[in-house]
Amino acid sequence: MTGTAAQTATAPGAPEAQVHHLDVTHVHQDAYAVDIRGHRIMVDQPTEAGGTDTAPTPTELFAASLATCVAFYAGRYLRRHGLSHAGLRVHAEFVMAPDRPARVGAVRIVIGLPPVLSEQRRAALLAVASHCTVHNTLREPPEIRLELES
Repeated sequence: MTGTAAQTATAPGAPEAQVHHLDVTHVHQDAYAVDIRGHRIMVDQPTEAGGTDTAPTPTELFAASLATCVAFYAGRYLRRHGLSHAGLRVHAEFVMAPDRPARVGAVRIVIGLPPVLSEQRRAALLAVASHCTVHNTLREPPEIRLELES
């Protein structure tokens, strides 16, 4: 796999930032492989959308990215406070926007917590989880540039 190692990049006047790489390659029909740091994730489309339904869609992975980021932050909160992860789970659901352009219109994330958490701990965990990296990125969208390879 090529191009999956992190590198650093520096914009003029900006601190050095780590650049993360991933590669997407066509597998068959609407199925693609995503290679990230030696890991492979597949994406496809449902059969009713012309795919072969061999893997989640990119949009499902988008929602999964947010849900797993929330779970990670919630889990780190529990560990930092010496609390059990038993019972920690995250449920995500999303709906597509009814208008154009095609996009996710709403996402609902529900964090299932261990039953022993006090109300104060529950509020603190929610505050921490709501600041996960993916959620922060959605609130402050990154610059996105699409380019054609020369």
